Amino acid sequence: MRNGNVLISGGGIGGPALAHWLVRAGFTVTVVEKAPAPRPGGQAIDFKGETHFTVLTRMGILDDVRRLRTGGIDQEIVDAAGRRLAVMSGDFTGGDLEIRRGDLSRVLYERTAPHCEYLFGDSITSLTDTPSGVHVTFERSAPRTFDLVVGADGINSAVRRLAFGPEADFVRYLGYHYALVEMDEDFGPPRMYNEPGRMVAVGGPKAPAFFVFASEPLDHDRYDAGQQKDILARAYAGMGWRTPEIMKAVRRSGDVYLDSLSQVRIDRYSSGRVVLLGDAAYGNTLGGFGTGLAMVGAYVLAGELVEAGGDHRAAFAAYERHMRPYAKIAENGNAGPFMAPPTKARMWARNLMFRSSFLLRMMIKIGNSYATDIVLKDYPALTK
Repeated sequence: MRNGNVLISGGGIGGPALAHWLVRAGFTVTVVEKAPAPRPGGQAIDFKGETHFTVLTRMGILDDVRRLRTGGIDQEIVDAAGRRLAVMSGDFTGGDLEIRRGDLSRVLYERTAPHCEYLFGDSITSLTDTPSGVHVTFERSAPRTFDLVVGADGINSAVRRLAFGPEADFVRYLGYHYALVEMDEDFGPPRMYNEPGRMVAVGGPKAPAFFVFASEPLDHDRYDAGQQKDILARAYAGMGWRTPEIMKAVRRSGDVYLDSLSQVRIDRYSSGRVVLLGDAAYGNTLGGFGTGLAMVGAYVLAGELVEAGGDHRAAFAAYERHMRPYAKIAENGNAGPFMAPPTKARMWARNLMFRSSFLLRMMIKIGNSYATDIVLKDYPALTK
């Protein structure tokens, strides 16, 4: 097998999923992840349709995912007095199978850690693509050369920036930010409250506290919890319902994740010996398809590398041919105006959809059709 020594940047979902397939096929794999350890918790993510279940089955992790499933949770949408306006069905938010992101990440890490190298608390600082390999320097580890480098490091991908160009060339900000907050306080049954351009939810499927708000672009440190709490406090000042007490609980919390709703638009997934996977290539924040796209993409990328005998040019081209039509759903849509409608009229229309069983069934049907819109090849070297 040519090009058998692979570096994957990103230890969340797509990176370990790709590592799973590559080590099964005999590759030597290193995964570098900026976080100090696999991240626990996180939002609920979902799988839907035959395509997703086929990949999970071929990976051999479907039973693990089912064992850790959270189950779709119905969430009330309420007014400022706490009166129910509509119900966001768990069937809509949870797909066919729902699991916390951290739980899925742990399953993938435990499956791969005995067979590949993980570099936690580190990140790539430079890439030099040569005819014989990619020379890589790290923030902490010694420089090394790999045959191939995979950027599975999210919408704000460092690999994409180093190998393709500035983030601004490929990432389109959609006008909203979101935050996930782990809290110990119990605010009762799952509820969501809106004011124009702002949404706060507690006890729901995403996290103990979940926020979406319209905003100008924000420049902040994604690893500074205090700074992120300050941003949330400013964004939600003066909001009604139980928001003031929720914000006090946010101040006491330890784990906060704040980021933009953004979309990746890129005209090619690879450059030389470097290739992008998951959100780095076709991300659309809160679009509802990110994890499924990453898992399917990892399977296709690994399968094409094996089928091409490690010929990265042929494999990367085939990977793009298969994935670009499937990933087209990520090129459209913005969850921000849906979760945090900009006007009262838009809030009313959104709630009306949830009160209509016909409209809700149509939305679910459309989502499932996108999730299955690919013919999966059978790569015998991966599934034997």
